[in-house]
Amino acid sequence: MVDIAYRTEPLRKRADSTPHPALAANLFRTIHMLGIETATADGLARTLPFTPADTTAGAENEYQTAVSGGRSQVDLAHEIEESGFFRNLKKRTLRGDAPRSSLTALERFLDGNEEDVWENSWVRLPVETLTPFARSILEVDLRSDKGCDDSPRRGDACRFHIHENGQEILRIPISYLLKLALADAVGEACPHPTIQAAGRSAMDHFLSDNTSPETFSFHPVGMSPEMGVGHAIASETALRFLLSQLLIQYANRQFGLTDSGQKAELYFAPHPPIRQKRLNNLISDSFYRTLFMSPCLSGWNDGEAKHRYMHLCHEVLSRSQLNAVRKLREAGIVANNLVVLPNTSNISLANNGTHISLGSRKLTRMMKDPGSGFGPREEKHYGDLVIKIVEHFLPLFVGTYSAAPYRIDFMEFHPERVLGFLPHELDFTHLRMFWRRWKKKASLKILGRSITPFGPEWLDRSLARCFRLKGDHVPDFRLIDYLVALMATDESPALDGCLGNDLRLKQDLGDMGVFDPCMPLYMLYRARCFATMGFTGFEGRHYSLFENLTRDMGHAANLQMLVTALAYKYIFTGQVSHGDIPDSPFVESERRQIFFGAAVGIPTFYVRSDTRNRFLARMVKRTPNTRSSRRYGGYTRVRAVDFKKSLVAILREDAPELVEMNGLEQTLDDLVLRIEQPFHHAAADRLTRRICDRAGVKSSTDLRADEFNAVAETFYRKQLKKEQLEASLDVWCDQVGRLDGLSAWRSGTYNQALFSILKGRDAASFVNALRSALLSEELSVSAISRLIHLLLLTLTHMKAQGTAACPEG
Repeated sequence: MVDIAYRTEPLRKRADSTPHPALAANLFRTIHMLGIETATADGLARTLPFTPADTTAGAENEYQTAVSGGRSQVDLAHEIEESGFFRNLKKRTLRGDAPRSSLTALERFLDGNEEDVWENSWVRLPVETLTPFARSILEVDLRSDKGCDDSPRRGDACRFHIHENGQEILRIPISYLLKLALADAVGEACPHPTIQAAGRSAMDHFLSDNTSPETFSFHPVGMSPEMGVGHAIASETALRFLLSQLLIQYANRQFGLTDSGQKAELYFAPHPPIRQKRLNNLISDSFYRTLFMSPCLSGWNDGEAKHRYMHLCHEVLSRSQLNAVRKLREAGIVANNLVVLPNTSNISLANNGTHISLGSRKLTRMMKDPGSGFGPREEKHYGDLVIKIVEHFLPLFVGTYSAAPYRIDFMEFHPERVLGFLPHELDFTHLRMFWRRWKKKASLKILGRSITPFGPEWLDRSLARCFRLKGDHVPDFRLIDYLVALMATDESPALDGCLGNDLRLKQDLGDMGVFDPCMPLYMLYRARCFATMGFTGFEGRHYSLFENLTRDMGHAANLQMLVTALAYKYIFTGQVSHGDIPDSPFVESERRQIFFGAAVGIPTFYVRSDTRNRFLARMVKRTPNTRSSRRYGGYTRVRAVDFKKSLVAILREDAPELVEMNGLEQTLDDLVLRIEQPFHHAAADRLTRRICDRAGVKSSTDLRADEFNAVAETFYRKQLKKEQLEASLDVWCDQVGRLDGLSAWRSGTYNQALFSILKGRDAASFVNALRSALLSEELSVSAISRLIHLLLLTLTHMKAQGTAACPEG
């Protein structure tokens, strides 16, 4: 019997493959304007945008934070206990208006923290521990308008100051603690003006935006004689992580945090913390925002307005997830009204990922010149097409270079919970296919019949135990649990190359209750437009956790650069146009289902045999082991691993000159190993194996979901943080050796600043002598300060080297 896969795409006349004459002329004119040499393969490879010589790169990283300490010392516990919400809950419970279980669960959350780790808690420190310079920075950041010298304080400034035992105490999130610690470290006692200037400049790169701290590159990096673009951006990211660790250690010592029983911690972790999820189920959405949404003290002139915007984001995503349940009903996935409603407070904003942005010097230079003929219209037209092409290659990245392993028990396998925002990201046809294949992968069957949880936890737990229903292990659940790519509507495509299409789509989505027009459009690969960013490029937003920055992030950035350059090659050689990848929700969903399937680990996907996406059709045709689907009439069944292998083959066959000229053979060889031998090389498998090793089990399904996920959090906070810190120190020793080398010494630029820190000692030896104490977090404030100063000087030298090697763009 054949299941009919109902086509939800409107039937339209197949687009003619011949480009419109005006567009063709525009393409020829653009090729001429940009100086693209299409006569020879080598000339084309040399003159395309986003080759290594043309590319600059930057990264934005989100960190997880926590405070280690007892309930009586940590700010989060104090805020809950002293809140009106907690007091009112107590009184309502005494009156019988609220169930006793609600109060008991909240008290158990406060009492039952066995590890004394409070994720995303704020810290409290005496104001008197700050240097005068740090206090002056704080006063500026507390202004209502930082751009105005006589601006009054923010209306909520009082929430950052309390009095305890006659002392004025400052309450701040760790995201702002980083900036304040940096200001303190480069204050009046800073030994040299060059170091102080570097510190003041770096402060602008520590953001208080979402729940988690964010940092972004201190300077764009490019290819240098010593390293390629990927290695360069991975090294810069490693040094920013190292600086963040030094600032945390400085704050713990200098501000007395460790002595007061509230040790601040910072590390990479992709998922919202388990205990924070548990707390979210016990409190209101408004109180959740009070506890965890950043006050946005750093990064924006009007911090209060940004804070209100972050509240809006949380409200919109919470409402959007509820609207997703209605879509599941319309798609037939939820067959009746028996559903487990998602929480009215969505916690997905607390996830942590990495964004890698690439810029083109050539395109940026053209955009800067008003007379170049290459303006916003051309930037948008070709940029949208590049995004559509690159999205076809994104399955190569998921679980391969970054990952977010996660266990889901059978009891949690309600579609309205685990499918997250997918109803807003996939067409109903692909969503139904996706859900059926996910259930099959998770072996959700009893006596051959597909089954999902019924709802009552005692019943579902009994079924799971009796029939050994273990749920599933997901390679990158962050990409499912968070809204990463909004699907276009029939009336408003987002990538058709027309100016303002994103605004029209956001208005449509706002009317549907999916999104808010005030928010930036969420996309997997987002254009960075010259008018708003000051450069022309793209931002990859699909990265979760890199286990090893140099090994994983470096190759990922190289591959991102390669597929972007290849997209421009396809365009400028006339191989791909907007007509080859039509702008309809169905076609958009058809290519993105492969990406989301990779995130879940689904082994197959289905493409219409007569798909209107001619670019995807060519890829499927080159993929081995495909066959007509027996279940879905008119569809072709494709194995995900074979599709990934065919993508690598396409890169080798369609871009040999780009690979050879740019020295990317090693990146592709490494990619093949990650696909063919994932257990040893793919990021998802490596992380999962190491988490299981820490737990003493062979497979993630040998543990309950809460056990595996808790062990993963501990692994990220302890072992992985230490390893990444060691690797960052190795990167630093290499870079600081160049700073303290003969070439830099001859220039004389940094000699006095270096002497003020090292007093004549060798820089690399100085760092290595303190390595052990740094890793064990036993350094004195004086030693930490010297390391911070030396690292700031190293980053300044790296920036100067990059500018000298690539002065344009």
